[in-house]
Amino acid sequence: MAASLKGRALHYVFKVADRSLTAKFYRDVLGMKVLRHEEFTEGCAAACNGPYDNRWSKTMVGYGFEDTHFAMELTYNYNVDNYKKGNEFLGITIKSREVIARAKATKWPIIQEDDTHYTLEAPGGYTFIIIDEPQPTDSDPVQKVSLACSNLDKTINYWHCELGMNVYQKDEQSVILAYANEGQAKLQFIQTPEKIDRAEAYGRIAFAIPNIELEPLETRIKGKDLKILTPLITLDTPGKASVTVVILADPDGHEICFVDEENYHILSQFDPQAEASLNKYIRLDDKRKAENAKKGEDAK
Repeated sequence: MAASLKGRALHYVFKVADRSLTAKFYRDVLGMKVLRHEEFTEGCAAACNGPYDNRWSKTMVGYGFEDTHFAMELTYNYNVDNYKKGNEFLGITIKSREVIARAKATKWPIIQEDDTHYTLEAPGGYTFIIIDEPQPTDSDPVQKVSLACSNLDKTINYWHCELGMNVYQKDEQSVILAYANEGQAKLQFIQTPEKIDRAEAYGRIAFAIPNIELEPLETRIKGKDLKILTPLITLDTPGKASVTVVILADPDGHEICFVDEENYHILSQFDPQAEASLNKYIRLDDKRKAENAKKGEDAK
């Protein structure tokens, strides 16, 4: 078994096709804050935006600073209007009675599953499970990320034995793992009889580990002939810190990004201008789309 890494759960990456409606959902319904917004002129060398070599943007949203809270990374590819959704993403669980109230107030569709749990759907079909309890102010409201797996034993072997995550709860159909019990969103896998299909909308989960542990991790994974999607690489963000990452894939193809803690701490600092920047680019993109639509109509 691999030595336990000093890992920290960072974020889950979503591909979003409607940036305007997506921003409304995460801000006005979930009540998250815009932490960073970054624009890129070409595709990411580690495929952070998927297999697209085009202009794209990254928006980080969450309930608090990225050093202490699990965030959502919303990647938007310009000129990509739809992603076929797979079955591998099962949901993100959030403890927040306030989300339920905001969903009802904004008339966002919400379903009561039982006495304490509600579900609602983000643009793109991504599920969020809301626990009907007061939103904590001294800890992260984001409780866990749930993903599907085809073989629970193989999944546990990979995440626990190869990646060193701790098992906190297990039954015949599911397992909950994390690098630390307190202060981190956990990762849940639920076994499904269906074949895992990640389709086009597939996501990615990210963890930070000390820079000194990145190369040994890559070497260990390579030595066991396990899948490495992107070998160790340095990623640049215009005007911000560069980070070193290695991208892996588990037995079902779930993508895992390990990034160096030291530089990610610098990169992920809260940007007070992020929300204004996001709003600006949404307006510009909406204007561009409207102009293109008008040109299309005029050409008929």
